[in-house]
Amino acid sequence: MFFAFSVGTALAPNLPAFFVFRILTAFQGTSFLIIGSSCLGDIYTPVERGTALGWFLSGALVGPAFGPFIGGIIVTFRTWRAIFWLQSALGGLATMLVLFLLPETIPRKKMDDFREFGRVQRIKKIAHLVNPLRVAILLFEYPNLIIAGIASSSLVWNMYSLLTPIRYVLNPRFHLTSPIQSGLFYIAPGCGYLLGSFFGGRWADHIVKKWMKKRGRRVPEDRLKSCLSSMGLVIPGCIIIYGWSVEKRVGGVPLPVLAMFVQGVAQLFCFPSLNTYCLDVMQAKGRSAEVVAGNYMIRYVFAAAGSAVVLPAIEKIGVGWFSVISCGFLLFSTSLVMLTTIYGERWRNGVDDKKRQRQLEKQSKPSASDTQV
Repeated sequence: MFFAFSVGTALAPNLPAFFVFRILTAFQGTSFLIIGSSCLGDIYTPVERGTALGWFLSGALVGPAFGPFIGGIIVTFRTWRAIFWLQSALGGLATMLVLFLLPETIPRKKMDDFREFGRVQRIKKIAHLVNPLRVAILLFEYPNLIIAGIASSSLVWNMYSLLTPIRYVLNPRFHLTSPIQSGLFYIAPGCGYLLGSFFGGRWADHIVKKWMKKRGRRVPEDRLKSCLSSMGLVIPGCIIIYGWSVEKRVGGVPLPVLAMFVQGVAQLFCFPSLNTYCLDVMQAKGRSAEVVAGNYMIRYVFAAAGSAVVLPAIEKIGVGWFSVISCGFLLFSTSLVMLTTIYGERWRNGVDDKKRQRQLEKQSKPSASDTQV
């Protein structure tokens, strides 16, 4: 469907059709992120997942960074439709790779448990499984899952509010005149994401192993310790340096480029940690995919908001003060993550205890037939 809607976008005869096909393409696009993470959760043990997810997420993050650069080259020399023909080709290639090279990874299919039921009961159970409200309900039952979503959202907010206005902010600053020139600035964060993929996931797995030795057991929240320094120090520092160097026109081209590069590396120390935590924390209950889906749901709300408000906000208050706001959001989420590393296990156990208590009370209540007897 992603491939088909990409073709539709390339062939769009007018602007309304273009918007419709782009929305439909985006609707399918998130499935790669959720299913890919879930497959890695099936294959790799908790002490290896961070490294695997680091490589996986490098593709997801390098795309938004290098895409505008490639798009700038295309629109400089060819029509904009060529961008979506390229996207269609990539989507078609991915479809073929999945169909012919990706084996089934789940140990046991849930559909196998429904064979004994009748058709109507089976349809009801499948409808319950695919009910999108399950994602939202699970997310808001556990405080630590909400915090993981907020932390991911602060990173995505920063990422999209950084990448979206590059052309409109840096072109006047450095007197650039063509899309290909401004597209070159996307290489800096893209290279940072790529370099970070070599180290971020491995660092998260290293922290898990280190705390397993200290405690004698694995606690999912220990993984979050691997992203605290990047979220609380490195990325906020890069945000402030980038924003005010552009605002005050100091440092020339190297300073904002270096800030974007270091920030890209630091983000790949954060995303594998947060994403793998979402897989780890509900693995025993078989609901990891729902947790990952809920996390992406909340983070892309903020991605859309960041993309929408960044340009009006910059025009109103300037790049520097908008960077201060983004930095404040990131520091706030870092403090929540820090609390999760301390109290997260207690929060999870508390919610599970309440759910078990409600289940026991429900089972102990007499049924209508018992009452009549």
